[in-house]
Amino acid sequence: MPNHNLFASSRPVVLLPHQASWAREFAEIAERIHALAGNAVSRIDHIGSTAVPALSAKDVIDIQLTVADIENAAPLINSLAQANFRAEASFEYDDFHGLPPQSPELRKRYLREPAGERRTHVHVREAGRFNTRYALLFRDYLRANAAAREEYELLKHRATEVFPNSVDGYLFLKEPVFHLIHQAAELWAQKVGWKNN
Repeated sequence: MPNHNLFASSRPVVLLPHQASWAREFAEIAERIHALAGNAVSRIDHIGSTAVPALSAKDVIDIQLTVADIENAAPLINSLAQANFRAEASFEYDDFHGLPPQSPELRKRYLREPAGERRTHVHVREAGRFNTRYALLFRDYLRANAAAREEYELLKHRATEVFPNSVDGYLFLKEPVFHLIHQAAELWAQKVGWKNN
C-alpha cells in the first residue's frame, strides 16, 4: 500500500460524467489558439479524458499542439503568452517508464489558461515523437473500446475514493494503468491499422 502521508492534500479530485459541452469548449479554445498560432502548429487536438465520449473526467480541457520542431517553438509560446496563456519557463517531460526521464521523445512545452478562464492544459509537442503519438492513441483506443473505457473509468473513481483531496495521489494510482492501456492500445492500433492523422 502507498504511504498516504506522501501525498499532501491539495485541491479535491472531482470527476464529472462526460459533458457534451467539453467538445464545444475545446473547439472554441482551439479556434482562439489557431488565430494566435497560425502556421506554427500543424494540428490542434482535443486529448485526455474530456475528449473521450462516455468517460468521466476532471473538468479540464487538455489540448495538444503539434509543432515541427519543439526547439524552435519560442515564437509560438510567446504569442500565446502575450494573449495571457501562462507558460512554464522551460521544457517539461512527460512521465513514461521505459524511456529516459529527459528523453527527447517525452519533451514538451506546457501552458495553462489565462487567469480566471476555464481550466485548460495546453501541451506543445513535437511531430513524430512518442508522447505526441501516445496522447492520440490513448484517446482513440478508449473511444473505440467500451470495455477498456469502462474499466479505466472504474479505476479513476476508485482512485478518487482513496485520494479525494490529492491530485498527486490520484495520479500515483493511475500512472501504471496508462502503461497497461498503452500495451493494449498498440495491439489495437496494429489490428485496425490506426494512424495518428
